[in-house]
Amino acid sequence: MGRILKWMFRLFVGALISLGVALVLVYYFASRSIPDYDGSYALAGVSAPVEIVRDTHNIPHIFGQTDADSFFGLGFVHAQDRLWQMLMFRRTAQGRLSELFGARTLQIDDLLRRFDFYRLAQASIDDLRPETQAALEAYAAGVNAWIAEVNKGALGRGAPEFFLFEPEIAPWQPADSVVLIKLMALQLSWHLQTEVLRARISLALPPERVRDILPEAPGTGLIDLPEYAALVPGIDRRQAFAGGPLPLDPLSPVGPRALAGASNAWAAAPSRSAAGGTLLANDPHLEFTAPSQWYLARLDLGAGGVIGGTVPGIPAVLTGRNAFLGWGLTSSYADDQDLVIEQLNPDNPGEYLTPDGFKPFETRRTVIEVADAAPVTITLRWTENGPVIPRTHYNLGAVTPEGHVAALKWTALSDADTSMDAAMALMAARNVDEGIEAGRSFVAPAQNLTLADRERIAFQTVGALPRRAAAHQSLGRLPAPGWRVQNRWQGTLGFVANPQVIDPPGGLLGNTNNKVIDRPFPLHMSFDWGDTQRIQRWERLMSARQVHTRESFIEAQLDTVSQGARVLLPLVARELWFSEEAAPEGSEAALRRRALDLLAEWNGEMSEHLPEPLIYTAWVRALQERLIRDELGPLADEFDRPQVLFLERVFRDVDGAAVWCDVVQTSAVEDCTLQARRALDDALLELTERFGSAVEGWRWGDAHQATHDHPVLGDAPFLGPIVNLRQSTSGGDTTLMRGLTAGTGANPYRNTHGGGYRGVYDFADPDSSVFIISTGQSGHPLSRHYDDLGELWRRGEYIPMTLDPELARAGANGVTLLYPDLAVARP
Repeated sequence: MGRILKWMFRLFVGALISLGVALVLVYYFASRSIPDYDGSYALAGVSAPVEIVRDTHNIPHIFGQTDADSFFGLGFVHAQDRLWQMLMFRRTAQGRLSELFGARTLQIDDLLRRFDFYRLAQASIDDLRPETQAALEAYAAGVNAWIAEVNKGALGRGAPEFFLFEPEIAPWQPADSVVLIKLMALQLSWHLQTEVLRARISLALPPERVRDILPEAPGTGLIDLPEYAALVPGIDRRQAFAGGPLPLDPLSPVGPRALAGASNAWAAAPSRSAAGGTLLANDPHLEFTAPSQWYLARLDLGAGGVIGGTVPGIPAVLTGRNAFLGWGLTSSYADDQDLVIEQLNPDNPGEYLTPDGFKPFETRRTVIEVADAAPVTITLRWTENGPVIPRTHYNLGAVTPEGHVAALKWTALSDADTSMDAAMALMAARNVDEGIEAGRSFVAPAQNLTLADRERIAFQTVGALPRRAAAHQSLGRLPAPGWRVQNRWQGTLGFVANPQVIDPPGGLLGNTNNKVIDRPFPLHMSFDWGDTQRIQRWERLMSARQVHTRESFIEAQLDTVSQGARVLLPLVARELWFSEEAAPEGSEAALRRRALDLLAEWNGEMSEHLPEPLIYTAWVRALQERLIRDELGPLADEFDRPQVLFLERVFRDVDGAAVWCDVVQTSAVEDCTLQARRALDDALLELTERFGSAVEGWRWGDAHQATHDHPVLGDAPFLGPIVNLRQSTSGGDTTLMRGLTAGTGANPYRNTHGGGYRGVYDFADPDSSVFIISTGQSGHPLSRHYDDLGELWRRGEYIPMTLDPELARAGANGVTLLYPDLAVARP
């Protein structure tokens, strides 16, 4: 027995030693891809020495003697810190994920191949200005130079993920950068999904109820739309309930409609600034990932220094400033997509009906390589309106009659896309007028550009806006028959038609994805906009001061008061506040009374430390579910977050909207107060089961954790806790510091989408400007710079955004020198 125990002990010790050695080896090989920021490299592709100074926060300050050398340096540092992320972006845009991930991503690749982004990007290169092409070539050379160094020095394959997946890396090409802008357009576009949803709702509900659940943004009303069943003959109303919410995959660029874009930007003229200079704040909202989609960088160009937020793979500062001009981006919500229903020739399914008769599809076959499975060959089909999208995507099967297919008309599907020209020109602009002119070349995704130079401020929508016919059958809001000439685009409206505001009389301008213009169709910009609550809160904060400072702009950017809660609570709880009586401790009624008392004293601040935001969010979520499930059935799953305008319409009984409170399956007539009480009980039961019965001990931040997940390794056993980042956060769906809840899953309150980049620029003292991102600069989980900025971001802190070279060098984290190939490296 003793001998057995002795051998068991030896085996146990041996296993521990083996495990320890294995972990050391894994760490050794994985850590070799952490860059040495004090290295010197002799490289082909640079014309003169390039100095890359990494400041204390690992922000690269790139000093090249020519623009091409600086762009080379940007490509080099992007590849050093985010190589895996860049290649994943490229694979996604090219529709080549399945080569690594197998059948799991086949549907994603199928969709991206249908869009044909990469061919369109390649075709667009020749339409770019020579200086833009030169910048793209230099940037690609910088990326490839680092890849060559990885291969030459056996630097851990460039990123630890390459030990788990195919390590071969194709050289970076200029088209790879151009296609990433098209990929961003896909991430930020949602009108296709909205058209499909509106069509399905139209098949399920009468028009007045459609207006409740998909309400117009406040403003001038809209004439009634035709019912979808009348617009597209042959559709079966029962199809409305077919399908369900789009499956969520962290590798897919297509997410729920609510994740398709949101942002904040505002500016103050010198007359409204305490220091006498202009101010600008910007926080674009994207889905949270680890690492962040943003990367901070400073470039030294012939036009001067430029600093701000870049996206790895794109050689441009997309939001930031130079010494003279600052710029910020917000999603414009421009309706730049139309879904077109094409009728097939019953005698020849290779043809479709046009205003001039049947014509053949343009077709091309393409092969998708699939890991651990046979290749899949698909046939791409295009009509005069755009690519044909199969029924399996976007729930198109629910709105496409038999004998028809759906095609997509979209500004991003341009083979002469000059958006990269606009990004390059913006970095060189020295004033508002030059910034606006730079935006003229932008195609897609349509964005709102907020500008501030040293004396003036401006707002300009950039991107192509479709020109539709006045007789368009659905006004672009529902899928429409493609064989009718009135439903076809007639080009674009032209840059002069894009909304513009320069030097507003009040000295302030801002955008939170709200309605910016209300022109009648067909000169409209959109019928669907972002929430209406953030802009109301912004107006209140801006009007509370005669003059503003950098600090007051930061305060507004970090504001967590929910205007939606301030609107809804007095409506939903008004009867309950005064009708609920005292009840025995521990009873359901007592818990309800305690929750109502807390909400009665609450000011709407979505603080991570309070229970009230959790109670409110759970309540309105449960309330909406009770109101819509009986009418919509499975379609209710499409509305997984509380819709403030819908609930407001119901509780104000706008156009009879209170009818939603009655459960259609019962003979009794339920009113809204009863449904509010039942929903509160539902919410409290859910929260008690999860957080215990001590209501005062509940914390919004425990549920509302920002989830920065690694898109590839985040779900992997053992690796998830290493690569994923979790942060307790304040804010909510409709706060200026937006923290959009997931709406689904085991924790529907988790924070999945928000301002991963924040910047505030003060042109009274430009080097006092500040910025931050939500994770860290490095994409390497073992690097100390993987998450070092995340805690600052969570606490609402910022880091300096200076163009002063000496300040960058003073606290340098490292200095990298790039020499021409024949130069003598630094000793």
